[in-house]
Amino acid sequence: MTISVIIVDDQTLIRSAVRSLLDVDPELTVLGEASNGAEAVELVRRLRPAVVVMDIRMPGMDGIEATRVITGDPETAGCHVLILTTFEDDHYVFQALRAGASGFVGKGADPEELVHAVRTVARGEALLSARATRALIDRFVPRTPQAVPETSPDTAGLTEREREIVVLVARGLSNDDIAEQLVISPLTVKTHLNRAMAKLSVHDRAQLVIFAYEHNLFGQYGSARSTDPRPE
Repeated sequence: MTISVIIVDDQTLIRSAVRSLLDVDPELTVLGEASNGAEAVELVRRLRPAVVVMDIRMPGMDGIEATRVITGDPETAGCHVLILTTFEDDHYVFQALRAGASGFVGKGADPEELVHAVRTVARGEALLSARATRALIDRFVPRTPQAVPETSPDTAGLTEREREIVVLVARGLSNDDIAEQLVISPLTVKTHLNRAMAKLSVHDRAQLVIFAYEHNLFGQYGSARSTDPRPE
């Protein structure tokens, strides 16, 4: 199945380079290019690509706002946004993920990494392994989350088990790690996780990590809980 892509960057050279890397893969098709967020939104609405490779810093509408518009519109929400950025000096990745991006990749990535990233987000998965989740937390999430009421309206619908699994995901554990720690099957973990994500209206693990920190779920589930496995 061919994966359709739009490339968004204000630098012509970057767009050309990304296009040449993606065109090598016969299963990827570049439908078009845009030089700013407004052009990106228009192209997405017209061409309906599977993936948008999106820069952040651009004149006019930037990549964060464009991501928010694309993922917030029911007609284009099925399009997955992959942020293409420079890790060393880019402090906006966290905001882009909050806006609905499915992951991020560095502009210095190898060609294989970029292709893999496009394929990953096209499948509806977040480009965040357990290690990448940990890196996201360390780099972009404040060390001391703002306190919230013990039962936030946003989390009141979660079961005890769902809350527990959300916290473990936010700590960077994979489904297999969580299953081993809680002495349940990976399938059970996935089921609880999918239900929690649906209740919280988040679409991937990246959004779940952000949600857990913003709502200070760690205040409700301390380290003692995470080391006290019990059967389902």
